Amino acid sequence: MVTTIVFFKLAAGIDRRALVERYESTAKKWVENPDLIEKWYFYNEQAHEGGGIYIWKNLEAAKHWLGADYQATIERLYGYPPRIQFLDAVMRVDPLQKTYHTVS
Repeated sequence: MVTTIVFFKLAAGIDRRALVERYESTAKKWVENPDLIEKWYFYNEQAHEGGGIYIWKNLEAAKHWLGADYQATIERLYGYPPRIQFLDAVMRVDPLQKTYHTVS
């Protein structure tokens, strides 16, 4: 599994409410993505930044879905290009199930 963290600065005038509206406009696409395990949208008011945390089946899927088209969409919607980190997910903890395991 791969965890991807995407950060992007927000153009002036994009507040939390406007950001959530933009997130809602893209959420359906992610719900239907066969390679995505989970996604969280976030907002950092102090840094005036938004972004997402993605859990992918593999690195190839992450790079495919977060490629040039995705990056252009981020810049168009939010005013700035994204910064993307690809991370090897090595262990998962599930407090609800009271389990943890390494990820291969």
